[in-house]
Amino acid sequence: MMRSANYPLLGVKLLTLLFLLVVFVPRAGAKSQISISNMDGRVGTEADAASGKRNLLQPAVPLLTVAPDSRAGGLGDAGVATSPDANSQHWNLAKYAMIPKKWGISISYIPWLRELTNDINLAYLVGYYKIDDLQAVSGSLRYFSLGQMVFTNEQGETLKSHHPNEFAIDVAYSRIFTEGLSGGVAFRFIRSDLTGGFSQPNSTGTVKAGTAYAADLAIYYQHPFSVKGIPSEYAIGFTLTNIGSKLSYNDEDKHFIPMNMRLGARWTSHIDQYNDLSADLELSKLLIPTPPRRDANGDIIKGKNPDVSVVMGMIQSFYDAPDGFAEEMREITWSTALEYVYAKQFAVRTGFFYEHDTKGGRKFFSIGAGITYNVFTLDAAYLIPTAGFNSPMANTMRFSLMVNFDKRKKKSKVERLKEKKEKE
Repeated sequence: MMRSANYPLLGVKLLTLLFLLVVFVPRAGAKSQISISNMDGRVGTEADAASGKRNLLQPAVPLLTVAPDSRAGGLGDAGVATSPDANSQHWNLAKYAMIPKKWGISISYIPWLRELTNDINLAYLVGYYKIDDLQAVSGSLRYFSLGQMVFTNEQGETLKSHHPNEFAIDVAYSRIFTEGLSGGVAFRFIRSDLTGGFSQPNSTGTVKAGTAYAADLAIYYQHPFSVKGIPSEYAIGFTLTNIGSKLSYNDEDKHFIPMNMRLGARWTSHIDQYNDLSADLELSKLLIPTPPRRDANGDIIKGKNPDVSVVMGMIQSFYDAPDGFAEEMREITWSTALEYVYAKQFAVRTGFFYEHDTKGGRKFFSIGAGITYNVFTLDAAYLIPTAGFNSPMANTMRFSLMVNFDKRKKKSKVERLKEKKEKE
């Protein structure tokens, strides 16, 4: 009992150590060395694309791909096959049907791209409810605050100030099909307001907030086995996310949202009653057209026309890269991760995320820790780019608080009579 009582204190010490690491890591000179970046942390410019040096995929609302919770953030953005938790909505909603708890909620906060600006933030709220042993429903709200935007005229006079924002809200249903196999579907509404409807006085056309509708499809399989008498488990996850309509900010241009495919696997060893160790591997690919290479007149000289339907865009995304199969393979990102859990109360995590330089160049290690006390779980994660402080993602922190509840057991008639007698 003495050992169990010290678990919370041990977890608090580790989270404190993680916080101190973030606070006291040197930061001097970081901002002045950062390249132009996309809002999801990828690095590249239009000049890079024209020269063939970089050819980034350019979806609307790329922030939908940002890992919104601390556990996955500490695992190198791996989550499609990790063990079920309250934040499964973003990674693989089919896991909710397998979750052992009755219901739960989680709230996360991420100060985003702090090496570029100090006013971009992500807030994420998610919850689930187990209808019975086979079914679950879930939902989430993701909100990005993108700081302040000031519109000026040619003389530099302020015309309007606006706080751009993006949000997505979704609901999902998941179900166990057979032993170890579950699936689910989610429906999502997306809104992106970058200008507040403002357009320059001499411009033509109407500028508006962009909206889109999308769906997720998810499959999850887990199976227990034994290795030399040690209870173990493997799991496989597969998802298609953000499959939906294009998004437009005016009456003409329409943009693909970040339709994505994930495939991952996990192996877990339950070493003894106190120690669990898991390893994860995950692959991910955006299912949107690759920008073609064009000449000075804007004519396509290599690659495919990206102005196609949603379904054709998904299919074309596997063969339309200007540099062929080699470039298609470069569009796949991968994550690998380890998670150690002690007594189901204390966790430490590490991971690595890789993206090819020509597709955004995000490469980073991550570390994380978590502590569970009663129904509460507190997680934190810290990102360490391989490019050091030259990366716009340097010093990224994530914080999450989860609450999970077991199903309240119905008391038997004997227990009720016993309680009544004791009260008398």
